[in-house]
Amino acid sequence: MSNPGQDHKINYIEFASTDIERTKQFYATVFGWSFQDYGPEYVSFNASTAGIDGGFYKVQPHEGPQRFAPLIVLYSADLKATEAAIVAAGGSIVVPTFEFPGGRRFHFADGVGNVLAVWSE
Repeated sequence: MSNPGQDHKINYIEFASTDIERTKQFYATVFGWSFQDYGPEYVSFNASTAGIDGGFYKVQPHEGPQRFAPLIVLYSADLKATEAAIVAAGGSIVVPTFEFPGGRRFHFADGVGNVLAVWSE
């Protein structure tokens, strides 16, 4: 089920968390967000309570600052074409395409210090 109206737009954001349960409690208490668990190392929130779809992934406290930077996720109606365009424009693929519940995605570097992700069904 493609969503061409969202093609190449910011669609999802991911944050790191050293404690998923504490994270859920904090954001539910302070901001009223609701969550969907995907195992002990990932939890998602949705736009109806948070303003944008997103999630928190589990990290260890000693992991470097790159693991704690938010990950912006763009949507693509054609994942392979977007990947090719990124590479042609001088970007690089830093996490090859992988599957997850609901779709596939890859991560890329834009060549000027940013890492983002692109997903599709």
